Amino acid sequence: MAIANIKVCETPLVLYALRRADDALILGHRLSEWCGHAPALEEDMALANMGLDLLGQARELYSYAARVEGMDNDEDKFAYLRDVRQYRNLLLVEQPNGDFARTMVRQFFYAAFADLYWRAMMGSSDATLAAIAAKSEKESAYHLRHSSEWIVRLGDGTGESNRRAQEAVDHLWAYTGEMFAVDDSERDLIDAGVAIDPAALQPRWLKTVTGVINEATLSLPASNWMQQGGRCGAHSEHLGHLLSELQSLQRTFPGATW
Repeated sequence: MAIANIKVCETPLVLYALRRADDALILGHRLSEWCGHAPALEEDMALANMGLDLLGQARELYSYAARVEGMDNDEDKFAYLRDVRQYRNLLLVEQPNGDFARTMVRQFFYAAFADLYWRAMMGSSDATLAAIAAKSEKESAYHLRHSSEWIVRLGDGTGESNRRAQEAVDHLWAYTGEMFAVDDSERDLIDAGVAIDPAALQPRWLKTVTGVINEATLSLPASNWMQQGGRCGAHSEHLGHLLSELQSLQRTFPGATW
């Protein structure tokens, strides 16, 4: 039986919450793909725990979006019953894991942003978003510390680990600019004090990233060209494959519960 995709009333606040929830859900799923495959048992547990942190953030944001929307949707419907074009996550987080270096560079780029973002969002005029931010910032701080240590270890390690880490930086750099872009609906929330302007975070993000990259004896690409599209539903081919796995149980057995 075919399962219809849900309809979403994307008011500015609903869309804002869904974008951040989608970031967390998709990156959390990517990290979960390492379960049982990480290079060491300790790292297997660390990646799984970071994935669970992100899943928790996604659940809170989806639940809030459902309350604001006031329709028949909930966190499960948002996660499992939307089409790929209805997802609003950053293109960065949907990129495949690749090798361990690529996973760590992706995590580092995102965590360096998320740590600043959630800390700033603790001052949101929206009490619910501020509370979610207060919890999420503590988790993001650990994610940043953990991934930073790995970037230095890989970059300043063997010739092979340095090469792989540099290839990951070169490949993923073009997806980082989207983190700091806003559209008209988000601009209205920024003006109202509900959201923060991510562009204001970019200098500090770049300082953090540059410091770690330099310590790792790596280099950032010179190109300033950035890929965008995820926030408006234009995704890479990778997200469709990810969702086919993520949504398979709910699509096959609608309404299934444990």
